Amino acid sequence: MRILPFFLSLLVTVGLVYCLDRPWGQTPVMGRFLSPQHGFWQNAEPTDQDYDGRIKLPGLRAKGEVYFDENLVPHVFAANRRDACYIEGYLHARFRLWQMEFQTFAAAGRISEVLGPGTNNGFIKYDRGMRRLGMITAARHALEAVNEDPETKADCDAYTAGVNAYISGLTASGLPLEYKLLNYAPEPWSNLKTMLFVKYMAFDLAGADNDFPMTNAKAFFTKEQFALLYPEIQDSVDPVIPKGTRFETPHFRPKPPATVDSLYLNSTTTVTDMEKLPDPDNGSNNWAVSGRKTLSGKPILCNDPHLSLTLPSIWYQMQIHTPDYNVYGVSFPGAPYVIIGFNDDCAWGITNSERDVRDYYTIKFKDETRKEYWFNGAWKEATQRVDTILIKGRAPLYDTVATTVFGPVLFDPTYTGFSDEASNKSYAVCWKPAHPSDELKTFRKLQQIRNYSDYKDAIKTFETPGQNFAFADKAGEVALWQQGAFPAKWKEQGRFVMPGEDSSYMWQEDSIPMEENPYMLATDDNRGFVSSANQLPVDTTYPYYLGINFPPYRGLYINRRLNNINSITPADMMSLQTDNHDVFAEMARPLLLRNIEDLRLNDNSRAAERLVEDWNLNDDPDEEAPVIFNYWWNHLQHDIYDDEFSKTSLPLKRPFESTLLEALLKDTAYPFIDDVNTPHKETLPEVVTTAFLQAMNDVAEAAKEDKLTWAKNKDTWIRHNLRLAALSRPHLPIGGGVHCINAAKPLHGPSWRMIVQLTTPTEAYGIYPGGQSGNPGSPYYDTFVDKWAAGKYNTLWIMEPGDVKNQHVKWVMDFSGN
Repeated sequence: MRILPFFLSLLVTVGLVYCLDRPWGQTPVMGRFLSPQHGFWQNAEPTDQDYDGRIKLPGLRAKGEVYFDENLVPHVFAANRRDACYIEGYLHARFRLWQMEFQTFAAAGRISEVLGPGTNNGFIKYDRGMRRLGMITAARHALEAVNEDPETKADCDAYTAGVNAYISGLTASGLPLEYKLLNYAPEPWSNLKTMLFVKYMAFDLAGADNDFPMTNAKAFFTKEQFALLYPEIQDSVDPVIPKGTRFETPHFRPKPPATVDSLYLNSTTTVTDMEKLPDPDNGSNNWAVSGRKTLSGKPILCNDPHLSLTLPSIWYQMQIHTPDYNVYGVSFPGAPYVIIGFNDDCAWGITNSERDVRDYYTIKFKDETRKEYWFNGAWKEATQRVDTILIKGRAPLYDTVATTVFGPVLFDPTYTGFSDEASNKSYAVCWKPAHPSDELKTFRKLQQIRNYSDYKDAIKTFETPGQNFAFADKAGEVALWQQGAFPAKWKEQGRFVMPGEDSSYMWQEDSIPMEENPYMLATDDNRGFVSSANQLPVDTTYPYYLGINFPPYRGLYINRRLNNINSITPADMMSLQTDNHDVFAEMARPLLLRNIEDLRLNDNSRAAERLVEDWNLNDDPDEEAPVIFNYWWNHLQHDIYDDEFSKTSLPLKRPFESTLLEALLKDTAYPFIDDVNTPHKETLPEVVTTAFLQAMNDVAEAAKEDKLTWAKNKDTWIRHNLRLAALSRPHLPIGGGVHCINAAKPLHGPSWRMIVQLTTPTEAYGIYPGGQSGNPGSPYYDTFVDKWAAGKYNTLWIMEPGDVKNQHVKWVMDFSGN
């Protein structure tokens, strides 16, 4: 019954696009798009769709079978790993082809090619940025590294063959809907496209860097003000590796250059902020508890990576069984292997390290040709290339990009990113993902790890993006290792844009040895668990500079909860993963309530104050108090900082929420409380009360729009990659938020929740906000969304060989070679 309303809604959407917006430069050829034989009607799948079939794939070594369960999750049985990768490629293409190719277009800077220039040439600016960053070059370097690894190369070859086997059999009527909507067709897949996808993930998960606005803030504020606004560590942080952990003496201590004070730390040079980065709150939670804290006596591992909430989903769920391994979890359409999951012996999960591995350098060119730049006392020749950017509906754009010893020149007078402000300066970027690396080797090995030693061996080659790999096995070992190729930095190196006229500010060693990266075993720690939630990985005793952008609150709350519970069950872990407790509000509410001036309130505002006072501090869907609290806090931040920050047109980095909260808790006379634009010296009670009264105006407007409850006010969407409402799931009734373990934001949140209890047999649960099919006309397009929003889980059925009569088996695909 959902198919007809969906297509009617889509037809209206396309008509509006055609008649009103036309944002993509060209619209589909409407006759072909509406054709009953070839158009979008062919994408409708009945609820009783039959997925049985016999499929011949050229190059498949032996027979294989895929058993689909009631959720369209494939259980792949292959004779060897190569065939498993081949079939995985075929399935990814069969169910997610447009998504996986579109992601590689985004990685390669080819969005304008299919969407046109975009509003204010936004897609062109994006494409130029990705090209200049060197995404294609980085993918080629990764491919070179993979080609030196025969096992991974063979798997990628097989995966690519599987994708192309599906593409070669496509007809016009069978094209995914989005190709018809945008009027183009898929290209053949290649290993380079897989590497583009891998590098796109490295880009998307790169730690947030704010070099440009931080450089301006350093120039604008006094040293004393800067120290108050941007402290290097939060008081409330509970690091990934417990405080007091002793670290080995580093093999190398990076030293700052002699000019660090005059040319860098004390420099008052300002810059135009041209960065446009991925979601700064990209993060995740993972933890693993040892058997001594569980009811079963066996470890439990949990993971919920926080990524963009999209349809089709980022993940594709599957089981892969070969004679050598049996693995279950989620894969990335676009690359082989299971990325997060478990096998018969072990489980693993990952979170983002948030480490800064991208730095910028000011480049002094000889002239506007940008063919030579000043370096180490002489003019040095820059390497130049010309990128051809195809634009739908327009002539191509040719972009000349210079490359220096630091890396490519990302910004120069001809390209200022998404800024409309002219600039006469040039900035080169140095970032770790541009270096040759073979991350897929890690996941190849993870498929069949059996113990801690195998886990350590698997992750040792992983370089970017740096991740916290949590691990547990059936022998009882529990561990976490922050692994990546992290440059060894001296204090504050890369916090600001650095001088690029000589080699003294370059990374002195571009990869800290694995044994010096933060790690721990639960068996070596009295807590009995490991955890990470993107917080600061270690305390100040760690010998290398890490950066400053580490959200503290989820990690603080997770550790508190895990410290205080024992006899843990999977149900307890489900409750924890979906916990809506707001620990930031828990810390901030007493400060706000004790500083409010009651005489300035009326009956309505006192009632709102009581709602906040009586609130259970959970950001639950139907609660009104979190709406009031968030309006209140947002106004307080603006009232405290806007007067100083408005004194300049320079783009400045705003302080973190934790900075303001901790400052006010320590000092009720925090200097920024006073409004410098008034002769009166404002006090904390005055600004807290003023912010509350301003929030009351927002609350009144929210009530008019029926957005007074948290879920309606936050308004979480699972949004299609083309941002079409007809293909999205809007207005979901889900709580949580940025400071909650259940970190569901408007367009971002838990993308895969997984809980694995390492008993025999393995007991596992999981859910993601989407469905197995990428076809909006399929009943399996958004299968799990409502259940995910409600905080419920699916039992992950692990199929055993020969169990073909099991009630979970709904369809069978038999694969064979030609």
